[in-house]
Amino acid sequence: MPISPFARTKVIVGEPEVVEDGFAPAVENTGAWLDLKEAATALQRIQIKDGSVPDASDREAARTFVATIVDSIRALTPWFPHDAEYLAASVRDFERWAAEGFGVPDFLDSLVAFQPQQHRVDGIRHLVVFPMYTQNGSTNRFVEALIVETIWPEFIAQLEVEYTNKLFVSLRLVDFTPGYDTNSAVLFPETVAMREIPTFTWGAIFQDREAARYRRVTRAAAGITKLDLPADALRMLDDQALTEKTFVMWDIIHDRTHMRGDLPFDPFMIKQRMPYFLYSLEELRCDLTAFRECVAIQTRLSTRAGAFAGGEPVEPLPAAEAEMLEHAVLVQYAVIFDRIFRFSITGSRVRNYDGLGGQLLFAWLHQRGVLHWTDTRLTFDWAGVPAAVVALGDAIDELYWRSIDRPKTAHWLAAYDLVRGTVAPNPASAWARGLPDEILAGVPKGYTDAVMDDEFPLSMFFEALEKKMKPVVESTAGITGRDG
Repeated sequence: MPISPFARTKVIVGEPEVVEDGFAPAVENTGAWLDLKEAATALQRIQIKDGSVPDASDREAARTFVATIVDSIRALTPWFPHDAEYLAASVRDFERWAAEGFGVPDFLDSLVAFQPQQHRVDGIRHLVVFPMYTQNGSTNRFVEALIVETIWPEFIAQLEVEYTNKLFVSLRLVDFTPGYDTNSAVLFPETVAMREIPTFTWGAIFQDREAARYRRVTRAAAGITKLDLPADALRMLDDQALTEKTFVMWDIIHDRTHMRGDLPFDPFMIKQRMPYFLYSLEELRCDLTAFRECVAIQTRLSTRAGAFAGGEPVEPLPAAEAEMLEHAVLVQYAVIFDRIFRFSITGSRVRNYDGLGGQLLFAWLHQRGVLHWTDTRLTFDWAGVPAAVVALGDAIDELYWRSIDRPKTAHWLAAYDLVRGTVAPNPASAWARGLPDEILAGVPKGYTDAVMDDEFPLSMFFEALEKKMKPVVESTAGITGRDG
């Protein structure tokens, strides 16, 4: 493959402040970063799915691209002194990969050295370069490069003291290669190409992307459904930073919930094959736990602030707690609208567990009389919504608590009954008709194989909404906080 020379001059190695004419550009505008991004993107074109470069005729180009990546990482290291150990390990991993002939890449050493959870400081940035796939983005383990920024306001730091989650990292996308010009909103260590699986010590979510998607989709859906949004919910649509912090609060509680509670199974840490509606309930359980906890935080802090007493405040809240109270209210709107408007109609209808979770929440609220679709207008009885949402969370918790005493497949059947009690199953479903004795007496695989790809089809409401919302949902691929 012919090598295309980069148009820019060689990068300047040295302190980031030392540039011509006394002007220090943002790191994402430096020649070093732009060269790295261009080289990584070019390298992707000659990699195959496992990350290797198998064609001998491509390896000279690969060596050139890797040399540029290595030079760029070295030039950019002064911008990221807290990541110096990781960046040095990254250089060594790239050089070893090239020296060994560009087989399946192994970046275990640099992955172990990368510890962003140790630097949860608002505004601190990281340079991230790994061969990796991107969840909901690319299944290829290509070399991807990102510049990211931590979102960690003081009220989140205080919240984390109570809702301990040492592995959670909240990020904002600054710039990235094509694997993240997609729907991927996470950075997970397990996606990196490596020779063995270490103990994972962090997981990151791009709250700016989540917030931007939420704002665009919710604004459009509210218009289509003629929904009069409450004043607090409207504020989120006009304020990206406010919405980012809301999603940080939601996610820090959601994420820790996966490993807490009366769990009949280890939700995601051990690979296992289960009917997809089990994952629907698990993800929804974590969201509803976040909702429930935010209701409790709102009640506690509002009482302290005197909101329920009238007259003078009982106890003025410190700034961080006042912000926590504000966002506890906003999380409740975010859970409802993101689940209903975006999750329900995003992605394919093939075992879409997040989609089913949104359908379940919508139908549950409708059947309990706090959500109405009347005269082609969507309305909520907001005074009754918190209790109804918490009741769904309680029902899932009750399922989990009872299932600890059940065989696995009996738990699956009970979970199906919980879902089908609210969301109508496919008329052709074997599960809905009742599984035959040979499946019931057989191995769990038979149960899973009998689940239809679209076991719970969209209701007429969501079919109509999806047709109108499809262009909006598709437009959010690759979105960042700057686009929202």
